[in-house]
Amino acid sequence: MLSLVAPPAVTRTPPPTEGGGAGAVLRAVLAGGPLSRTALGRATGQSPAAVSRHTSELIGIGLLRELPPVEGPPRAGRPQLPLDIDTGHHLACGVHIGAPWLTFALLDLRGRVVAQERLPRTGDAATVLATVRGHLPGFLARRAGGRSLLGLGVVTGGWVDSEHGSVVENTALGWRDVPLRDLLVGVPDARISRLPTHVDGHARALAQAELLFGAGTGCTELVELFVGNVVDAAIATGGTVVRGRRSRAGDIAHLPVAGSTEPCPCGRLGCLQATISELTVARDAHARGLIPRADITLLAALAATGDGAALRLFEERLRLLAPAASLLLDMLNPEVLVVVEVGMLTVPGLREYFAEQIGVRPEPAQLVTVGSFGRDVLAVAACAGVLDATYQRPMDLRTARAAG
Repeated sequence: MLSLVAPPAVTRTPPPTEGGGAGAVLRAVLAGGPLSRTALGRATGQSPAAVSRHTSELIGIGLLRELPPVEGPPRAGRPQLPLDIDTGHHLACGVHIGAPWLTFALLDLRGRVVAQERLPRTGDAATVLATVRGHLPGFLARRAGGRSLLGLGVVTGGWVDSEHGSVVENTALGWRDVPLRDLLVGVPDARISRLPTHVDGHARALAQAELLFGAGTGCTELVELFVGNVVDAAIATGGTVVRGRRSRAGDIAHLPVAGSTEPCPCGRLGCLQATISELTVARDAHARGLIPRADITLLAALAATGDGAALRLFEERLRLLAPAASLLLDMLNPEVLVVVEVGMLTVPGLREYFAEQIGVRPEPAQLVTVGSFGRDVLAVAACAGVLDATYQRPMDLRTARAAG
C-alpha cells in the first residue's frame, strides 16, 4: 500500500545499542546488504581491521556469508567479496498466544516466514502452555529441516512483563499474573529447553520487526498501534523499543473514549480496548445481521466488497482510535506511525481515512502506514524478539554454542 509520504531517500542504519561492533556490522548488512567490507567500514565507522575481524566471526557462526565477486572490469588488489545475511543456517522459533488461536512460527534471519501452524486456544493458562509444550517438538521436527534454532519467542497481547517473563494482564484471555516463562519449562525436547526464551507483548515485538525488516527500516523513531482483541501501542526512540517500568510503556487499553458506555473488565465504562476490540465490533456486526457469526474477518471481507454498513463500522472504529493516535503523534513526533488493524489491512481507502481523522500532515515526521507483514503478522510477532536479540548481540550465539 502507498504511504502518504515517501520514506526518506537515504537509508540509515539504526545506531547500535548493544552487541558492540559485530552487532553494528550485522545490522548494516541487514539494512543495506549485500555490502563489501569497505562499504561496511563506511556504514559503521569501524576500521578495516575491526570490520575484517567482525565479519570473519559472523561468517564463522553462520550469520553472514560471502557472495561471488561483482562482475566488472578487473581491479588491482584483493577482490571485494560482497557480504550478505546467511539465511541458510539458523531459524527463529516463536509462539503467539491470541484469543482464538495459538500460532507457531519459524522465521529466517531476514524475517521471512519459513513455516507456521495454528491451533485453537482452549482452556486456562496452564492448559494453553501445556499445549504449547506438547506441540513445539513435532512442529520443529516437521518444519525446521534440521536448521539451528536461535531462540524461542513467546508473545501475547496486553501488559507483558518482559524482564520477568510474565503476563501481568491480558483481559482478552482472562489472564492475570501468569508466569509465562516458568510455565514453559519442561518442553520434552533438549534443543528447545536449552534455548533462550524471549517473552514480550505483541505491539513491542512488531515494533522491533518493523525497525528490522519493515516500515521502520532506516528510522529510529516509531510508534506501533496494534488493534485486535487487545489494543496496544509500542514506542521506539533512538532505534530501541521503550519498555518502561515493568514493561508497561505504551499501555493505551484503558484510555477513555468519549461517549462510549461499553463495559470493560477493569470495572469502568468506555475504555478504548473494550470499545473498539475485534470482539466488540464483530459482535455489533452480528447483532445487525451483517455477518452470520461474530468474526471480524467476515466483516472485513464484507467491507472489502464495498458493503456500506460494514465499511461504516470500520470507519467508526478508526474514528474512535484516532484521538489516541493523535496523542501519541503529538507527544512523540515519530518518523513512522504503523497501524496493524484488520480493516486497514483489507479494505482500500481506510488508511487514508484514518490519516484524515488524526490530522496527519504530509511531513516525513508524521507518516501513517499499514503494518508490513500482512496475514503473517502474528507469526512475525512471535519470532521478532529472538531476531532482535540476534541482531543486537550476535556473538551471544558463539557463547551459547560453547556452553552447549
